[in-house]
Amino acid sequence: MAAAASGSALARTVAAEPDEFAAAYWGRRPLLSRAADLGGPGGFTDLLSPAAVDELLSRRGLRTPFLRVARQGRMLPAARYTGGGGAGAEVADQVLDERVMRLYADGATVVLQGLHRLWPPLIEFTGRLGAELRRPLQVNAYLTPPSSQGFATHYDTHDVFVLQVDGAKRWCVHPPVLPDPVERQPWGGHADEVAATAEGEPALDVVLRPGDALYLPRGWLHSARTEGGRSLHLTVGIRGLTRYDLVEELMAEAMGEARLRATLPYGFDVADPDAVAAELTATVDALRSWLLTAGPAPITARLRDRAWPSARPAPLAPLAQLDFADALTPAAEVVVRGGLRWALDPAGDRVTLRLTGRFLDLPAECEPALRTVLDGARHRVGDLPLATDADRLVLVRRLLTEGVLVPAAGRTGRTGEGPG
Repeated sequence: MAAAASGSALARTVAAEPDEFAAAYWGRRPLLSRAADLGGPGGFTDLLSPAAVDELLSRRGLRTPFLRVARQGRMLPAARYTGGGGAGAEVADQVLDERVMRLYADGATVVLQGLHRLWPPLIEFTGRLGAELRRPLQVNAYLTPPSSQGFATHYDTHDVFVLQVDGAKRWCVHPPVLPDPVERQPWGGHADEVAATAEGEPALDVVLRPGDALYLPRGWLHSARTEGGRSLHLTVGIRGLTRYDLVEELMAEAMGEARLRATLPYGFDVADPDAVAAELTATVDALRSWLLTAGPAPITARLRDRAWPSARPAPLAPLAQLDFADALTPAAEVVVRGGLRWALDPAGDRVTLRLTGRFLDLPAECEPALRTVLDGARHRVGDLPLATDADRLVLVRRLLTEGVLVPAAGRTGRTGEGPG
C-alpha cells in the first residue's frame, strides 16, 4: 500500500500512521477512528450532506441502479420509487422524489450507489484515496430513518471505510465466520453461522457520530442501527486483488499447456473414485510441471487487463480539452490525467502506450518524451525531449485528444497512477 502523507485522503479515514495502518490493521482487524483524531466533528459534510442527498434525489435525474431502497433487509422493487421522466426524457426508471420520501418516512433505508461516479466531491476524494491505496474504490451512501436497521448482520467481500456524515448509528462488529472471503463467497452461503455468531459478544460495539470513521476488513460481521434520529453515512468499498485472483489467472494461462487440455479417457466414469483419483494425479503432475515454467510477464498482463477497468481516471472537460489542443503552443503546460493507468512497451522502432482497453502505437523516439510527460509533474510542451517544437506539438496534441494529458491549470490535484 502506498504511503500517505499527513493531510492525505487516507489521513481523513484512519487515525493511524500509514505504516501502522498497513502493518496492524489492513486486512487484519477493524479500526475505530474518532472525529477528534481525524480533524474534528462534522468532518465529512464536505463530501456529502443531507442537502446534497436532497439534490441527488430530486434535481439530478437519478436513475436505477444508482438508487436502491431497502426495508427490513430486503430490496424493494424499483417500480416502487421510479417512473417516467416526463416530456423530453423518454426513460421509465427515473427516481421519483415524492415516492422515495414516502418510503423513507415509512421506515425504509435509502441507498445511493456509485457516488464515486456521480457527486463531484466524492469523485475527487475517492480518486485521491484510490491513488494512495492503489485500489479501485466504490462509494455508497446509506440514509437510515430513526430507530431502524437497514440490513441484518452480514459480511462484505471487500474492505470498507465507514464515514459517519450526519446523525448517529450503533455498530456491532463480530469476528469472521469465513476469513478473507472472495466475491464468490457471499455471506448468504454461511447464513446460519453468521446468525449464530451475531448472538455472541461483539468484538466492537460502538456508536458512530458525525466525523467518526470505522475501517472493516472483508469478512468481519457487522450490523448497524439508528437510535434517536436519522443517520447518513458513506461506505467506501475497497475492491482489492487476492491470491485467488492470481490462481485464476494462472489457470487461464494454463490453457496453453497441451497436457492440461487433454481429453479424459474413453468411457471415463465420473462416479468412479479410483478413475477420478488416477486422472487427478496425472493432472496435478502436469500442472505442477507447468507451474515451474510459468513466468510473471503473462500473468502481469492478465492482472492488468483485469484490474485497470475497475477504476476510471479523473474527469476531463471535453470541449475545453479540444479547444486547448487546437490552440496548443510550446509555452503551454500539461500534466498526465489524474488516475490514469498506463504502461510503456518499447519494441524496436516503435513504442506502445498501453491504456485501459486500448493502446497507442508511436515512434520509438517518442519514448523519452512520453516517460517525461507521464511522470505526474507539470511540463512545458517546449521542454519535452523531442527534436523540434513541431514534433512536440504533434505528440502532445494527440495525447490531449486521447485523454492521456490535460491542461496543467485544470488538474484536479489527483496524480496519475503511473505504470502498473
